[in-house]
This record gives sequence, structure tokens and C-alpha cells, in this order.
Amino acid sequence: MIDYEALKKMALDCGFSHVGNLDVDTIRVLPEVRAACAENKCQKYGKNWVCPPACGTLEECQKKLRNYKKGLILQSTTELEDSFDWEGMRTLAKRHNAVFDAFADQLRKQYPNALILGDGACNRCQTCTYPNVPCRFPDRQSSSMEAFGMVVSEVCKLNNIPYHYGVGTLTYIGCVLIE
Repeated sequence: MIDYEALKKMALDCGFSHVGNLDVDTIRVLPEVRAACAENKCQKYGKNWVCPPACGTLEECQKKLRNYKKGLILQSTTELEDSFDWEGMRTLAKRHNAVFDAFADQLRKQYPNALILGDGACNRCQTCTYPNVPCRFPDRQSSSMEAFGMVVSEVCKLNNIPYHYGVGTLTYIGCVLIE
């Protein structure tokens, strides 16, 4: 039996702002989300091992998700000086990624089969080896929730965890599926 309260404490101790339960049955995989990835606004589509198309088809992603029943939603939130506080946004992104990686490393030791989904493309390497050479860190890979076709705000709402914490805030979100 998985002790979710202990995992939540571990996540908060790593530095997440908020942690909530995730019921995998609430997750919908939508082609519209994957289509948004294909627009390549982040410049990672077809250029990163954890992004589409390398992360698998939507059907393959949904099949992976259905191997699990429960997990956790992980959030890092900060207050911004204003809507143009790019430094605050970058600082939160770096902090969230560091906290997410630290938690993921600890989680993988306890649950090596956990599915770990972050927010955005992997930036571990300055240049990804995709598609010519295998990933340098396959044991530390995590696709994004969006790459798997999820509407992150919907996942949060359906699991009773806020997506937005008020005017002037920014939140980065990931999740882990464990059992």
C-alpha cells in the first residue's frame, strides 16, 4: 500500500507549494492539446525525446496512463511583481524544475515504475540528441502533461486542486502516477 500522505510530505519538503491527489480516471487525452503541441510555439516539437512525436502517439500515451489509478499533482506557485515580471517567471521555472527533478529522483528510487509528467520539454541538455542518438538520460526522462494530451487546468479542477491562485500569481504544474 502506498502512503500518499508520506509522498505529499516528501513533495512539500522538496519545495513544491501545493500537492494534491490525482485520480487517473479524471484524465482525458485530447487531440486538440496534441495539435497545439504541433504548432511548435515552444520550438521543441520533433526536436526532443520527451515531446511529440517521440513521446508516442496519443493512443500510446493513453495506454500508459491507464496502467495507473492514482497519483499526485505537484505545483510551484509564486507571486509576480506584475504581468511583465519575466525574471520572476524564469526564477519560478528554474525553481520548479529543480524541485521537480529532486522529487522525481527520490520517487524513482521508491517506485521505479512511476510515470512522471512535468510541464514542458526536457531542458537537461543544451541540445537534445533526438532523433539521431539515444537520450543521454533515459532514466530521468519525463514528458509533459500536455505532450500526453492533457488540459492541465481541467486535471486540476477535476481533482479539486486550484489551477490559479489569484491575480499576480503564476503556477507551474506536473504530476506523478504511482499505482
